[in-house]
Amino acid sequence: MTNETIKVGVVGVGSLGVNHARIYAELDNAELVGVFDSNMQHARDVAAKYGTTAFETLADLTAAIDAASVVVPTHLHFDVASQMIREGKHLLVEKPITATTSEAEELVRMAQGKNVILQVGHIERFNPVMEYLEREARNPRFIEAHRLAPYPPPREGFSPRGTEVNVMLDLMIHDIEVILHLVRSPLKEIRAVGVPVLSQSEDIANVRFEFANGCVANVTASRISPERMRKIRVFVDDAYISLDYQKQAGEVFKKDGAVGIARQDVPIEKGEPLANELRSFVQCVATHDDPKVSGEHAAEALKIAAQVTQLMRKHRTVSP
Repeated sequence: MTNETIKVGVVGVGSLGVNHARIYAELDNAELVGVFDSNMQHARDVAAKYGTTAFETLADLTAAIDAASVVVPTHLHFDVASQMIREGKHLLVEKPITATTSEAEELVRMAQGKNVILQVGHIERFNPVMEYLEREARNPRFIEAHRLAPYPPPREGFSPRGTEVNVMLDLMIHDIEVILHLVRSPLKEIRAVGVPVLSQSEDIANVRFEFANGCVANVTASRISPERMRKIRVFVDDAYISLDYQKQAGEVFKKDGAVGIARQDVPIEKGEPLANELRSFVQCVATHDDPKVSGEHAAEALKIAAQVTQLMRKHRTVSP
């Protein structure tokens, strides 16, 4: 661990960005230097709440910090992040990394060229359930993931949060990134269906991924559900693991010679995933270690999500 204090900022302090500001203000090895938002009055309100400064321009904030969270709408990720990377700033960009795969690839190249940290906010990788999953599900054979949410309410002057992108980029991309991380095998085939219901893009989707090593993953995402659900079920050679990201709880069923199958609760030390994520980001900036979810990882997840979208709209199967 390092005792260096990292000067941080937050670009975009809407419903998610305000939580970035809150957590940075609480971290021992970070100093929340300031925030920037297109709504200046809101930025001032957030700054006053957390004892920091509302900057009038992105350039002014950039000049005052070492690192920042970029929490603006997806279509602005590339423009904002590229400006800050050019100035040598380390970034945590909320997911998806960018709106297009070409922008993602360019952002990764820029970060490499400037030798700066580029972490992406795939928050489930920092959920306490992941530590158990990474340890116990090293050779998954079948994965089932469900991520359901109610349709986001409208905000004054804005479209409903997240609906500037389809449900794959809004929700399913979390599970795509986690599954790629767990399986670590090339994709062989994708089958997918998805339909728009309340927005102009897909609001509900189901995707079947088949990997070269034989693992199959079935993933469902919906933002028109009356209930919230974030669950993953993983089958390995001798066990079935069921985890709930939302409740940070789970159970595992293993072969047992005496009773056939034995059930156990999964031991999980609960915590706030976003706090874990930001703490890890600040530490990576201080030590220049590789982030848990790098720009490269996020760009690959975005690439797969884009292939899924293309497939849904063509109603056919493709091989990546």
